[in-house]
Amino acid sequence: MPDTVPTMMKAIAIAEPGGPAMLREIDYPVPRPRASEVLVRVVAAGVNRPDVLQRQGKYPVPPDASPLPGLEVAGEIVAIGDAVERWHAGDRVMALTHGGGYAEFCAVEAGHCLPIPSGMSFVDAAAIPETFFTVWYNVFTRCRLADGETFMVHGGSSGIGTTAIQLAKAHACFVLTTAGSDEKCGFCERLGADKAFNYRNEDWQAGVRKATGGRGVDVLLDMVAGPYTQKNLESMARDGRCCIIAFLQGSKAELDLRVVLANRLTVTGSTLRPQSVAEKARIAADLERNVLPLIESGRVRPVIHEAFSLASAAAAHELMESSRHMGKIVLTTSDVTQEVAKHD
Repeated sequence: MPDTVPTMMKAIAIAEPGGPAMLREIDYPVPRPRASEVLVRVVAAGVNRPDVLQRQGKYPVPPDASPLPGLEVAGEIVAIGDAVERWHAGDRVMALTHGGGYAEFCAVEAGHCLPIPSGMSFVDAAAIPETFFTVWYNVFTRCRLADGETFMVHGGSSGIGTTAIQLAKAHACFVLTTAGSDEKCGFCERLGADKAFNYRNEDWQAGVRKATGGRGVDVLLDMVAGPYTQKNLESMARDGRCCIIAFLQGSKAELDLRVVLANRLTVTGSTLRPQSVAEKARIAADLERNVLPLIESGRVRPVIHEAFSLASAAAAHELMESSRHMGKIVLTTSDVTQEVAKHD
């Protein structure tokens, strides 16, 4: 380890399962990168729903992962493992982590790093890995969304939703979404959605039928599950593909599966963290090849709602749980407030 890297750092730990107040700033040893890893001086870290679930005790940490929360970071490489060839100290990277992002330093697999586009802030970069890895893998790799198809995502104003809307529009798709207020629906439509349905006061399933002329959607990305599952299946076009990535309204539902047979539907799903190191590296390579050019051209961008200091992680989680946000929530280890581009 270089002499310039300290042995201890500030980090956010979960004192015990519970509410946001269980997030505590502590002094914690700086991790040493393994042979295939790089050590990143973290400038910004994304906040995601799995972090909230981990804090609540509902998202078990893999035995080989850091116990600290935080699944994505952006910063500068300060040390590299013996087997790392591509990266060097001083490189600006954004990375998917195996935990440990809520800290001043984080060790990450070299293959899970991406170069930060020229001119992009660390705050914006920290909002990319977790959501873009998830959307690309599920929507484009598993569900094979093709140019010009009809796509739907629930929760369009979330980090996943804003990413999915933009990537689908970049592929000339007709995009539908749901959101929990008229303000959020307008936000989604300004971002590119062709139609957003306020699920609190309108029948989104009827809206989908009308918007698609009764045909339904080719690919649907769902984070809600529970009572939405049957409606999702009934909203699919023939040969449609439905992907489930979370269970905000429960993991169980009673279903009439005749619609799956009648319309030759495919129902799939995944969760990112348990994927192998090699699989995540393949997703990173796909993103660098297919998505970074869209980001660099400005056709797709991370959407930031607000940045908090690392010490204010509890406030960031309170905002996440309130669902008032539109776009991503980010933590910073230094004063980079000026880098945050608020949504319109």
